[in-house]
Amino acid sequence: MIYGHFRKEFIWSTATASYQIEGGWRADGKGLSIWDKFAHTPLKVFNDDNGDIACDSYNKIDEDVAILKQLKVTHYRFFISWSRVLPDGTTSHINEAAYLQDNVDIRGYTAWSLMDNLEWATGFSERFGLFYVNHSDPNVPRVKKASVSTYSTIISCNGPCSH
Repeated sequence: MIYGHFRKEFIWSTATASYQIEGGWRADGKGLSIWDKFAHTPLKVFNDDNGDIACDSYNKIDEDVAILKQLKVTHYRFFISWSRVLPDGTTSHINEAAYLQDNVDIRGYTAWSLMDNLEWATGFSERFGLFYVNHSDPNVPRVKKASVSTYSTIISCNGPCSH
């Protein structure tokens, strides 16, 4: 049971993570992510389970939006796999089919589309995100990038600051 009340301004939302929901393993030119490589390595995952189909959100986006309407949430944060947008791990080929949500009626929702920061393509180096993170050596401290200042300003101003 839930006790108490939420303020009227409280925002109810839901969120997803790319590997757990997307499916569509190699659809539309998706590259391999570190999770794809890991899950397809024999004896690494119990029962040889993987995210090839997962919740199949890549192919069932209309059903997912209908579920959001049933839940009556107003905000939805979904992650898109890095390897779906940048299949070879570089910016030399940006796979637009991966992030264009054509014909999806999201009126009435605030949708945050984020690149999954816990997953990157097998061709990526450890250079993405707001901080430099050495994923091979956890003892190396995280170092903020110049983009942290810009992002912090946007958050502080709740959008672009007027000068």
